[in-house]
Amino acid sequence: MAMQDDPGKPSTTKPGTAQAKSRDDRLKAALKANMARRKVQAKTRAKVQTHNDQEDE
Repeated sequence: MAMQDDPGKPSTTKPGTAQAKSRDDRLKAALKANMARRKVQAKTRAKVQTHNDQEDE
């Protein structure tokens, strides 16, 4: 007997389809936004740390 896809599993998209492309675009946009947010957080933390270090002296 050949194995069949489990009907309980969500279907996966094949690379190159319009659905896969839109998913990739959404993931890329989310990653870009996340990286920008983390960059701002890192700059803020560095600024606060520098400010705290100067106060200690």
